[in-house]
Amino acid sequence: MISDFATAEGTARYRDRFPQLNQAGHFRQPARVPGASELWLSSLGLGTYLGETDDSADAAYTEAIIQALRSGVNVLDTAINYRHQRSERTIGSALEEMITGGLLKRDEVLVCTKAGYLSFDGDAPNDPRGYFIDEYINKGIMRPTEIAGGMHCMAPAYLENQLERSRTNLRLETIDVFYLHNPESQLGAGVSAVDFRHRLRDAFAALERAVKAGKIRFYGCATWNAFRLPNTQREAMSLQDVAAVAREVAGDGHRFRFVQLPFNLAMPEAFALKNQVGGNETLSFFEAAEKAGVAVIGSATLYQGRLTQGLPEVIRQKLGTTSDTESAIQFARSAPGIAAALIGMGHKEHVATNLAVASQPLVPREQWESLFQ
Repeated sequence: MISDFATAEGTARYRDRFPQLNQAGHFRQPARVPGASELWLSSLGLGTYLGETDDSADAAYTEAIIQALRSGVNVLDTAINYRHQRSERTIGSALEEMITGGLLKRDEVLVCTKAGYLSFDGDAPNDPRGYFIDEYINKGIMRPTEIAGGMHCMAPAYLENQLERSRTNLRLETIDVFYLHNPESQLGAGVSAVDFRHRLRDAFAALERAVKAGKIRFYGCATWNAFRLPNTQREAMSLQDVAAVAREVAGDGHRFRFVQLPFNLAMPEAFALKNQVGGNETLSFFEAAEKAGVAVIGSATLYQGRLTQGLPEVIRQKLGTTSDTESAIQFARSAPGIAAALIGMGHKEHVATNLAVASQPLVPREQWESLFQ
């Protein structure tokens, strides 16, 4: 197991190896996030969601991750259910190769993963239901009543089990950010608001214990709908309420400090929609996150390729870009309030394409906000 975790000193050391990218604003610190505000994070992070569950895809991902780490990307994102645990294992393999080869130090990179969905191991079994009964229910790791919608569980024992599997897959003693994966899906599956809050509190208590044990540094929620919807929708979540649960569990020193949500040209709600309450104000999610001391990681930067073609010319004109791919990347990474924007990079060729955009200056805020005028 590889020891250590991302630190201010380590991420600054990494930043300094890429002066051109640094000058272009590629590295920045999440503002006013207790415990994490001194970390230097690349504006683009590598995502590992898509791809086949085979050895060929594993090899391509490992090459891409190594290329990204050698090129200026120090934010890696995955989840235990991505490609049936294979995505975590490719990150672990790449990190071990880089670190043992003296090309990277553990304290230079932020590694993030997620748990919540029921996960297979390597490949889908012939009898998925039987697999989960044998592997989890019969072993007392979760009860059937703790499963929402037939696919989601955030019971403490299940999260603890998944965390141990993730640490093994990633070959890491300490994971930097451990997310609850789409917790809002429980609300969508019919869990009442009262029961959901109890489940969230129990989950956060388990994660705070993991922090104290040195197994994770921070935790958060990686979401799809929770913070993008109008607050009247069933799956909508209030960041103020979620942060209040964390304070109930661990006081002001809680480690709920990261949220991931989609943010791209087709899904700009984190900036454009006032759906969060902060005191007597109605805020955008970006505003609420800043107030709560939470770093925001944007996902789906290219919306699984949908934003790489067919965008209106006016977007390129306002952003000062020359292609749709460049426009989508510059929009996401230049957003006021984003700590890093994730892009799936399953092949090393993707890394070079995306880093070419990151070597350009960020879009100035006034110019960026002109898209909304």
